[in-house]
Amino acid sequence: MSAWQVREAGDSALLLELEPVIDARVNGIAIAAAAAIRREAPAGVLDVLPTYRSVAVYFDPLDVDAGAVRAVIERAAGAPASESSGALVEVPVVYGGEYGPDLDAVAAFAGVPAEEVVARHTASEYRVFMLGFLPGFAYMGSLHPSIAAPRRASPRLRVAAGSVGIAGRQTGVYPFDAPGGWQIVGRTPMPMFEASRAAPARLAPGDRVRFVRADASVMAGADRREAGLGAVGAPVRPDAPPSVMVIRPGLFTTVQDEGRWGYQHGGVPVCGAMDLQSHRLANAIVGNGGRAATLEATLAGPDLRFDAPATVAVTGADVEVTVDGAAVAMYTPVVCRAGSVLRVGARRAGGRSYIAFAGGLETTPVLGSRATHVRTAMGGLHGLALRAGDRLPLGSPSRQAPRRRMPAPRMGTGARLRVLPGPQVDQFPPGALDRLQHGRFTVTPQSDRMGYRLAGEQAIPEAAGEMISDATFAGGVQVPPAGDPILLMADRQTTGGYPQVAVVISADLPLAGQLVPGDWIEFEVCSRAAALAALAFRRDEVRALA
Repeated sequence: MSAWQVREAGDSALLLELEPVIDARVNGIAIAAAAAIRREAPAGVLDVLPTYRSVAVYFDPLDVDAGAVRAVIERAAGAPASESSGALVEVPVVYGGEYGPDLDAVAAFAGVPAEEVVARHTASEYRVFMLGFLPGFAYMGSLHPSIAAPRRASPRLRVAAGSVGIAGRQTGVYPFDAPGGWQIVGRTPMPMFEASRAAPARLAPGDRVRFVRADASVMAGADRREAGLGAVGAPVRPDAPPSVMVIRPGLFTTVQDEGRWGYQHGGVPVCGAMDLQSHRLANAIVGNGGRAATLEATLAGPDLRFDAPATVAVTGADVEVTVDGAAVAMYTPVVCRAGSVLRVGARRAGGRSYIAFAGGLETTPVLGSRATHVRTAMGGLHGLALRAGDRLPLGSPSRQAPRRRMPAPRMGTGARLRVLPGPQVDQFPPGALDRLQHGRFTVTPQSDRMGYRLAGEQAIPEAAGEMISDATFAGGVQVPPAGDPILLMADRQTTGGYPQVAVVISADLPLAGQLVPGDWIEFEVCSRAAALAALAFRRDEVRALA
């Protein structure tokens, strides 16, 4: 049995670490351990993600004790790995030309004709080590060393769905249009991810893949298809008449809920509200259950017209809210008549406001969630940010009366975020965590729902050695070689190649969710007990509105 250890990854996750190598034997142990953990997982475990050489287990620490989760992980780590191999999948590929613009560059790197690159790429059987980066993106290896070209010096802004790429000893298929730096040698018409399937990802860890050369005719009709897009759009149900129309969508307004848990092993981001506390408070104020969807408006909010009477509440960022031109209070239930117009206007502080409707938003769930992930056009309303003319269906309100109002919290231009040591903290020099909590960082314009790129007066020391891509965590503070941290947020990729020196505690992630470019962040190391006490306080704040 390989050496292993269990590390904390914030207050809501544990990481089983095996040998730090890319190896089929070690990967097989990780896959078998993940399967064992899923079988024994107590209530409160939300996700289990195997990687090249680890297993991340995500849980709600208020629903299940971390010690109980650790015990399950330790039993799984000690169990023998399964000797069975995964399915063999043949993937047709059109190599070169418009479908493989980097084939000649790889041939030049290898010092062989392009045809020989194709021959070597199709000669091997590849192992799927893990899925990450995008839903359905499989990291496969090991490529013949002679054609193991490095990533491009300058990543493309758009790589077409179905593109087959090479990056060192790895090869893979882009399931969706996305930025990317892999060398593109061909393209396949085979969709790698379809949300309508029982198993949305075409490939799974442990599967074996053979690439088969195909004629360009197989691409007919596939050139403009994004893998699974037709399956993940969320149209309004024909039997649910719309009751809210979008007059003005705001800068970036999406449907969000508590996130899409249970699919990170397939590379599916959790998503959900950036400020979960404001989202939950808005729902509680209008009498909704915890899983109801709200609208998340970033910076500039929307104008909405009601086709039927509705009760709403607006929480989060400090904004002006009016109904038919008259100012209304935030954090309080507001009754709108049919024909009324709700406007979320000028922002005074904070970055994101949340609009809850009694009965919730009845867009079609995708993989168990209504959360919008724009990059893959998944969930929400057609998988997109709202547009003028969109209509949002409302659910039936509960029989409970709307909840009482609560005072609006004060918003500032920065936040002091409490952190716990990250899962890779030991890879950094001893002073890295101390430097993190004694510096002040600024949220840069290169920030979005995936993560905030931070700039500080002093860089964080670089971690020792190159890291194998591993699981990521909400609130993880990644440190690239340049030393400027990245704070991972709701739409984060499920795996990443930068070590995480710290993880923001769950109770403080809502504070981070309200930050905008130009705001400051300071970090403060705290204890696990303090993290759980703060999270319990957040939960009680919502329950007090019941």
